[in-house]
Amino acid sequence: MEAAFAVTIGVLCACGLYLLLCARVLPVILGITLFSYAVNLFLLGMGRLSPGKPPVIAAGAQYADPVPQALVLTAIVIGFAMTAFTVVLALRSLALTGSDHVDGREVPAE
Repeated sequence: MEAAFAVTIGVLCACGLYLLLCARVLPVILGITLFSYAVNLFLLGMGRLSPGKPPVIAAGAQYADPVPQALVLTAIVIGFAMTAFTVVLALRSLALTGSDHVDGREVPAE
């Protein structure tokens, strides 16, 4: 199970990095989103989730650490807000420049 989890994080990171290197705005936004999902999964995996364990500390009992879960929940909310802001920013840039390239100009076709 750990290997599948690690492969999933690696694939999300690789796809996100590939999309970040594109010249168009929408793939860059999708790449940022995929990369943030990979980081969220990494943080969640570092929390060592324990199914069936209580989320609070009891005397002599094993417990699930709530801090990584709270960090991931906060990161999801911030990532959603960031994605919404970048989509609006990209749409405004498209309206002003008439191009969806990252640098704002079309590359002539050869």
